[in-house]
Amino acid sequence: MAKPPPAADAARSYTMSRIKSKDTSIEVALRKALWRKGIRYRKNYSCLPGVPDIAITKHKIAIFCDGEFWHGRGWSEKKPSIKHNKDYWMAKIEKNMGRDREIGRKLKYMDWLVIRFWGEEISGNLDGCVREIEHLIFQSKMETCATDWAFDDL
Repeated sequence: MAKPPPAADAARSYTMSRIKSKDTSIEVALRKALWRKGIRYRKNYSCLPGVPDIAITKHKIAIFCDGEFWHGRGWSEKKPSIKHNKDYWMAKIEKNMGRDREIGRKLKYMDWLVIRFWGEEISGNLDGCVREIEHLIFQSKMETCATDWAFDDL
């Protein structure tokens, strides 16, 4: 029979189990801001690789709201500061970063635009993030208009 984990491991396990992967505060803030602007989307769209946090299907825009630690922002500077279970965390974060790159490649191959916002970007400049998305939607509309006709139609 396995012995129960020490109290510190149990507390850490409980803390880690509380970390959300869906409907985080940054995702909700961005979604609400987009909805107020009349931009409609799908949340946690499982039809696409990587299950984007927000997918604007009409314009083929996949949006990911990434936490700085989990997705390796400033990884080369942060890597030396990891004190506990260093091998585990380095492998985990680097695997996440590799998966993010692979998902981006797959989505681009499927003709989707991929946007990744850091949590700090959304928290600190929500309006700027929304403007960037609006700009991409505008570009998408312009490309659609440009391909709706041919010179033969004139």
